[in-house]
Amino acid sequence: MKKLMAVLILALTVRAVAQNTIALRAGGVVDPAKGLVAKNQIILVENGKIKEIGANVRIPEGAVIIDLSNEWLSPGLMDAHVHLTLTEVTGGNAPFESFYLKETSAYRGLRGLKNAQDLLRAGFTTVRELGNDGAYATEDVRRAIQAGMFDGPTILTAGKIIAPFGGQSTSIPPEQGPFWRYEYIDADTPDEMRKAVRQNIYYGVDVIKLVADNSPYHYSLDEIKAAVDEAHHAGRTVAVHVYGGEAADNVIEGGVDSLEHGFFLTDEQLLKMKRKGIFLVGTDIPRAQLDLTGTSGGIFPPPDVLAPKIIDRLRRAYRIGVKMAFGTDTVIEVPNKTRADLMLDYLAVWREAGIPAPEILKCMTTNAAELMHIGSQRGSLAPGQAADIIAMPSNPMEDVESVRKINFVMKDGKIIRRP
Repeated sequence: MKKLMAVLILALTVRAVAQNTIALRAGGVVDPAKGLVAKNQIILVENGKIKEIGANVRIPEGAVIIDLSNEWLSPGLMDAHVHLTLTEVTGGNAPFESFYLKETSAYRGLRGLKNAQDLLRAGFTTVRELGNDGAYATEDVRRAIQAGMFDGPTILTAGKIIAPFGGQSTSIPPEQGPFWRYEYIDADTPDEMRKAVRQNIYYGVDVIKLVADNSPYHYSLDEIKAAVDEAHHAGRTVAVHVYGGEAADNVIEGGVDSLEHGFFLTDEQLLKMKRKGIFLVGTDIPRAQLDLTGTSGGIFPPPDVLAPKIIDRLRRAYRIGVKMAFGTDTVIEVPNKTRADLMLDYLAVWREAGIPAPEILKCMTTNAAELMHIGSQRGSLAPGQAADIIAMPSNPMEDVESVRKINFVMKDGKIIRRP
């Protein structure tokens, strides 16, 4: 009797395991890190992770089998510079502050959740939110997703952006008060910088975001070093909005993890970034979108100045060999286009800069995972990695625009979308 019970328990256990197992039959599996494609593979997914992958994997009895034998499978896409909760009024005439002054953090959070869901369905399984979310609205979006209330990508958050006095505002009358602190933390000395970093970490952020040169004044080397030291000791990375010049020199010398935008970086600065292992997240905005946003209330140079600079800097960064991660900074809304559609429009800029499809895909997956310090968990298709998997009907290593046709999305082993 005991022997029979043991056999029954074993059989039930095997059946339960199989029911939690998904086998994906893949026509091709892309490895962005190595630039390789393996044909006719089976990916075995169990409990949200990749258990096994190969041409001769045995599929357990009772496993759910999904036939993607005519598809190309890749790690989920990543965007290292998003603003899920922010929408900018297009036209270029409204001041930047008007984009958030009339919205509560709760409303911003709901917008962020919608954008997060749209991005996941489009194949973006991980994003790095770099501020402009009111009073930490994205923290609640992330908590709701992690709690299983909603489907959404993995979100790394930055909380309030740390900047010299005034945030990204300019010439606000004193009578109005420092209302920008809804979005920003003022920090103007090394000690204030350390305090601001600690405040953000207290509220749960993963990355510290600084704005270095939005104003005629910019952060000193000592101030940058204070932020980097405080953040790195707490296991957080540092991303800095900076365009170029002396401010960029200080950012690079200060040892940050990523430089955001960098539109006017020189070859010498790019070489120093390469030597120090600093990532460029170029937010390489297409000209059509620049025309819609104008100067974003004075934050960006005029489109006719900025557009050629973006392509030139991107081309030089690739030639020099700077580590890069795909990031978009998209905050506009266009009729009949999702946020994901607008983000994927950036691919045209990368192609115009002469960057090959395999390298672009690498910047959208494994490079971004390395920057975010999550490469041991996400960003590739290998045993032990989270099952963040996308599929499309053509090879993205030959034409990166294939990612616009993604028709299968799996997030942490859960099927979000399928053909």
